[in-house]
Amino acid sequence: MSGKGRARDTSVQSVDRAVSILQVLAAQGPSGVTEIAEALGVHKSTVFRLLATLEARGLVEQGSERGRYRIGYTVVELAGGATKGSDLSLLSRPICQELAAAVGETVNLAVHDGQSVVSVDQVISSAAITSIDWVGKRTPLHATSAGKVFLAHLPQEEAAEFLAQPLEKFTPHTVTDPARLKDELRTVRELGYGVTSEEHEIGLAALSAPIRSLNGQVIAAVTISGPTFRINDRTIPRLAEQVIAAGDRISWRKGHIRRG
Repeated sequence: MSGKGRARDTSVQSVDRAVSILQVLAAQGPSGVTEIAEALGVHKSTVFRLLATLEARGLVEQGSERGRYRIGYTVVELAGGATKGSDLSLLSRPICQELAAAVGETVNLAVHDGQSVVSVDQVISSAAITSIDWVGKRTPLHATSAGKVFLAHLPQEEAAEFLAQPLEKFTPHTVTDPARLKDELRTVRELGYGVTSEEHEIGLAALSAPIRSLNGQVIAAVTISGPTFRINDRTIPRLAEQVIAAGDRISWRKGHIRRG
């Protein structure tokens, strides 16, 4: 790579880390260089240099206690220019479009509402063989990949309460046994994604990854869905990497702190 290319890469990384510093301050409140460096997993000298630049532009400031930084008033002014574009669907759509094009399947953005999953946006790849419009439709938590992502990250008491009730069996493959579901939810947390195969509809498989807010709370899920002959044990490892990456990118746009 040329020196010019390396300089460009370094500049992009610096911008990324500067934004991450602002996210740390938004999440933790006034913080010192060491605290910020530990939160991001980067060297203190890097954080100090970026803080100096941010302070010069009014994006961060030091209060009466020198060495502790907080969000500056310029950020408030910039926030005043925010519009409806901050809506989750609009914010995530470019990433969902890229994902759909990359995997050749339908990609949905879903949220948790009560005991259901609701799709709020959908991108259909030109290569997808299905054109079912899922937007606005409610699907069950226990029989969908997005639902399992939400269940896996519910407070323990809420998850236990849900699993204690009778669960509807939609197909012969729907998992309704609470003990087996608990094991699956543990796997979802470990792997970072959820999977279903013919649990809601015969012939349909899906996998989902969480989307997190500034404080790390799971607020939505991004889902890849398609026929079981294309989404199966052979293809899921590759698809899982892509859907997790998409979820991480959307989370970062929502303010979730990315380390490194």
